[in-house]
Amino acid sequence: MQIALAPMEGLVDPPLRDLLTRVGGIDWCVTEFIRVTDRLLPKREFYRLAPELHQGGKTAAGVPVRVQLLGSDPMCLGENADRACQLGAPVVDLNFGCPAKTVNRHKGGAVLLKEPEALYEIVQQVRASMPAHVPLTAKMRLGYEDAHLALDCARALADAGAAEIIVHARTKVQGYKPPAHWSWIARIAEVVSVPVMANGEIWSVEDYRRCVAECGISDVMLGRGLVSRPGLARQIAAEQRGTSAADMTWSEVLPLVLLLWQDARERIAPRHAPGRIKQWLAMLSRFYPEANELFARIKRLTALPEIDVALLTPVGLDGLTSNALAQ
Repeated sequence: MQIALAPMEGLVDPPLRDLLTRVGGIDWCVTEFIRVTDRLLPKREFYRLAPELHQGGKTAAGVPVRVQLLGSDPMCLGENADRACQLGAPVVDLNFGCPAKTVNRHKGGAVLLKEPEALYEIVQQVRASMPAHVPLTAKMRLGYEDAHLALDCARALADAGAAEIIVHARTKVQGYKPPAHWSWIARIAEVVSVPVMANGEIWSVEDYRRCVAECGISDVMLGRGLVSRPGLARQIAAEQRGTSAADMTWSEVLPLVLLLWQDARERIAPRHAPGRIKQWLAMLSRFYPEANELFARIKRLTALPEIDVALLTPVGLDGLTSNALAQ
């Protein structure tokens, strides 16, 4: 049984992958997509989005990181997949699920689900271009406007050489609007001979149980649910073992928030760094009232020193914030 951290462009970047995999419960994760157009990308582009390649393709916690590519040119994707392997990617993943309009307009992501033949050609070429010992996986949605080609797309991916298919149980048009249609994952699993992993709308252990009951698959990829609830993978892992684990408390989550802020203020331009921490606090607010309070405190602040002061003012945790930020 596997639990994966989803690739979320502009959100689950290397620093957040590092923090979330420290918590535990995650078996592997995936980079933000590396956009491939018409050329072999320089090594620095892979290292920028997958710095874990410098440390054996794993996060500091030892969790493997798959390198995800997005594009539509089979030959060019193949060349870049091979380069990713040469740089140490333990697995290469292909993105056929991104719903972003800009990406789809340039024939990348979910728009390719309109053409099962194109999916087959891409996966076949990429598989042939890679070393045989490195697995190739693929992530898809149920379709673009609707799911009438979902089974054909899944067959195309598996028949062309994908070793595993991760299925986000919504179409591109449905975006992230509830519900996720988990029953379709069961239908896909019936028509392919490779493992299938469920993804979409799992925010709690109870959601996980319902997903398994509906699709019959215990392997899951967690995205927004795990970012909003950092202990969710650990809880589901315990569920899979037949035990239980408590949710993370705010006193456990806050040091992670402060570490992300420390990274952002050191690594990102000052005008952009505040947005990084506000983004995560807004998502954490779904389950942590303290995160909502902290977000309200800094949402209009733009100067780094002002945000430092606001974050160093405890939210019911006297002394903890300053200690965490000082690490």
